[in-house]
Amino acid sequence: MKELLKELCLINGVSGDENDVRNAVIEKIKGKCEYRTDNLGSLICFKKGRKSSGKKLMICAHMDEVGFIVTAVNSDGTLSFDMVGGVDAGVAIGRQVIVKNYSTGKFCSGVIGSTAVHNLSKQEREKAPEYSGLYIDIGAENKEEAEKYIELGDCVYFDSEFAELGEKRLKSKAIDDRAGCAMMIRLINEELEYDTYFVFNVQEEIGLRGSRASAFAVAPDFAIVLEATTAADIDGASGAERVCELGKGPVVSFMDRSTVYDKELYRLAFDIAKESDIPCQTKTMIAGGNDAGAIHISGSGVRTIAVSVPCRYLHSDSCVIDGEDLDRSYALVKKLAKRICEI
Repeated sequence: MKELLKELCLINGVSGDENDVRNAVIEKIKGKCEYRTDNLGSLICFKKGRKSSGKKLMICAHMDEVGFIVTAVNSDGTLSFDMVGGVDAGVAIGRQVIVKNYSTGKFCSGVIGSTAVHNLSKQEREKAPEYSGLYIDIGAENKEEAEKYIELGDCVYFDSEFAELGEKRLKSKAIDDRAGCAMMIRLINEELEYDTYFVFNVQEEIGLRGSRASAFAVAPDFAIVLEATTAADIDGASGAERVCELGKGPVVSFMDRSTVYDKELYRLAFDIAKESDIPCQTKTMIAGGNDAGAIHISGSGVRTIAVSVPCRYLHSDSCVIDGEDLDRSYALVKKLAKRICEI
């Protein structure tokens, strides 16, 4: 699954501009299931299993990644911009980026800059950086030159290579949530015991927007949300502050900022993990959120569980996961999907 994850991560698809990701997914699932694209751009798929359980199960992940958007072209040729999704301004400074011209489809390279340290006051140096003090330098000498390549509203992406760290760790942009997309593609390409819907959602990073529409369209009884979630297992963090840890298997949450998860499904996931000798963990802090927040309150309500791959440096150009956690998450989800349909 590593090569599939790499291919997906290297595609650019900030919220609202997921077309290239969706097209790549379609190429991977063509002939394996029925599929359609809804009006927002989410890809809704139906995979026929060996039998029908009488219950409608939806497995989903989001295609979009965090990034930026151009808001102005300045007189000196630099670009003002804002974040798309939750990217800390401190993470952005000094990063190499790619700006995509929506009209032409062409790309140009840039670097995110900020006011030089020696030009900051003491008070400014002590404050966390803000986007109002950042700009993108594409090498243009003035506004007129920059406007040959850039339009307002153009999307900006981290320019980040996929890399292997050590023996098992993988680094890339967009692992949140191309990891979930990779797991779903693999499931669609295998034989399933029961009929299952798979949804590749858009615009999760800016407010769970795609899942609001797709969950309404599918109207499932049960949902499994596949995600990547924050791991803070680094020196200096202890106890609950570590949230979850790389190498300790998939993360099954009991609650986050948008969802209280179905307790029976939560227990079922850990029972399956124990029976199957799959390492499994939970989040030790109530934080964050994902498409489950929109899905579980859709229609007359959806029994929902989230299974996540633990990920360091989330929402940056260098997300890091353990490859074994990805494989274990897939194994758990496959078994969990079968058992849910037998409830």
